[in-house]
Amino acid sequence: MSSHRKPRTSTPFTRRAVRVGLFAAGVAGVATAVPAQAATGGVAKVAVASDHVFSHADRRDHTEEKDSFTVRQFGKVTAASVRNQANAVSSGCTADDDCRSVALSFQIVTVAGEHTRLNAVNLSDAANKSCTGCQTLAGAYQFVVSTPTPLTLDSAHRRQLADIHRRLDALTRSDVPATDLRTRADALAAEVNTVLQDAVADAPKGDAQEDVTMRRHLDGWPSR
Repeated sequence: MSSHRKPRTSTPFTRRAVRVGLFAAGVAGVATAVPAQAATGGVAKVAVASDHVFSHADRRDHTEEKDSFTVRQFGKVTAASVRNQANAVSSGCTADDDCRSVALSFQIVTVAGEHTRLNAVNLSDAANKSCTGCQTLAGAYQFVVSTPTPLTLDSAHRRQLADIHRRLDALTRSDVPATDLRTRADALAAEVNTVLQDAVADAPKGDAQEDVTMRRHLDGWPSR
């Protein structure tokens, strides 16, 4: 299981429900996970993961952009609870002295089992607080991959995801217009889905159906 988060402040300007499956997709670069825990005597193995990115821009710090890109590979489990969240806030700036706040969180989770119970939550929220003309965007992309037997991403797929991660970092700290940023974030999410679909196609087959589910939630931009 690997986890990477990269909060960053840079220079100015810068639903389809989940089933036991994957293609899905936001406050301060905090990413935590509790590995799938096995109890003795055949008791259930449960996987728990939570990722949360938060950005805040105000008159003291006009631009704040943060992103998280986590990959969590759990083995065979009977239940999984995963949460992904992005929050962005702009506060107290003016039209002549505006703020920009961006929070993007990409969460990838793999689980295995014939009858896995899955609870997946994917949220984003962007708020302008007395911030005229401010640009505020929160985007949460959650991908849940379910296979009958444990899936381990091979080196080629990991390299592809690492490249997408690098481009997400660059996009987050860029000064591209709001509509372009949204479009490009969606394009990166589509690439993640393609990589994961390819990985699932190569996975060992079983009685249960393999699945890739994506959840996406974007909020904000411009002011509201």
